[in-house]
Amino acid sequence: MKNSRTTTVKILMAIGLVGTMVSCKSTFNATEILQVNKNKNAIYQEIITNPVQFTDFITEARKSEGAKKIMMKAHMEQMESGKMKMMMEKNPEMMQKMQSHMQIMMEKNPEMMQKMQSKMLNKMMESEKGREMLMDEIHNNKMMKKQMKTKMMQMMNENPEMMKKMKGKTKGKMKNDEQ
Repeated sequence: MKNSRTTTVKILMAIGLVGTMVSCKSTFNATEILQVNKNKNAIYQEIITNPVQFTDFITEARKSEGAKKIMMKAHMEQMESGKMKMMMEKNPEMMQKMQSHMQIMMEKNPEMMQKMQSKMLNKMMESEKGREMLMDEIHNNKMMKKQMKTKMMQMMNENPEMMKKMKGKTKGKMKNDEQ
């Protein structure tokens, strides 16, 4: 009888222990947690205020092609808005790091380099001052000057009407220079 009581107690304790373990099992569902704005904001704040967690988060994001594209798009928007320029003016060390990082990225990715050059050229062409700076740069840089002359000759050969206009401008300029 005593033996059956201890066996019963042991069985009940085992059932209780298993029941406790099963009931304590945590089920974590990130999607459900992130649907509640308060939870989502708390998680975001925890990540961005903790440098180690933030670094881990960025490292994970860089592993995803979709996340990389989103980060690059946001970076480009920030650069174009002028916010980045203001931040860099306040922190020259950061500006230097950003420039060297951009240089390395463009050397690794010629397509990105071409896009950046194209955007910069378009930005410069939007303003009179930008166009003047570009023309000064072209005239002061022998290689750029040679490339521009070659391109202009090619364009004039393809477009005889443009050639006539340019010759007329050149003759007019020569007459003005003689006076």
